[in-house]
Amino acid sequence: MNSLNDQQLAARLALDIPDGAYVNLGIGKPTFVSSYVPSDREVLYHSENGIIGVGPTPPEGEEDPEMIDASKRFITLAPGAAFFEHADSFAIMRGGHIDIAVLGAYQVAENGDLANWATMDEKFPPAVGGAMDLVVGVPKILIMMKHVNKDGSPKLLKRCTYPLTGLGVVNRVYTDLAVLDVTPDGFRLVELTEGNSLEEVQAVTEAKILPPLK
Repeated sequence: MNSLNDQQLAARLALDIPDGAYVNLGIGKPTFVSSYVPSDREVLYHSENGIIGVGPTPPEGEEDPEMIDASKRFITLAPGAAFFEHADSFAIMRGGHIDIAVLGAYQVAENGDLANWATMDEKFPPAVGGAMDLVVGVPKILIMMKHVNKDGSPKLLKRCTYPLTGLGVVNRVYTDLAVLDVTPDGFRLVELTEGNSLEEVQAVTEAKILPPLK
């Protein structure tokens, strides 16, 4: 099957973020999204280490070691950017002041349950971070993730098997193979990565994928 790389996936997700939105970018792959803001939109990206107004990744050789996001990734600042301390950053997240959160995930269930902080594997220590605050304080949760694990096992499930971050919180999932909405009926296909078929993607998905609405 055809699959998007992390940069292509970030660019695809960025197309769905509306003008004027305040958006938290979670640790890992979601941080790439800030580099793909459509030129006709103003999007204010929030990083939980205390920044609103995260800009694109700086060119190689122009990094400022004091300018990093929550993933310790070098960043630039958008016009009007602001800094604040950690407690204020979490108050923003918990207080309903962020419109959208883009998070990674280990597993997503067809009812929107999210597992993204622990796999119970001793090689990968659990790390809650701010995800639990985000999923209760932000009205729209978008997930950016690989469709399957390295061993080919599915990550989109009927029910999560890892400890949960939030119950029924996910709105849409962007994977390297497809974009899926979480609906009361389960996962519904929005679009396939070019060249893939629904049957192929369903074969590597435990939960049923409903066809797109006409």
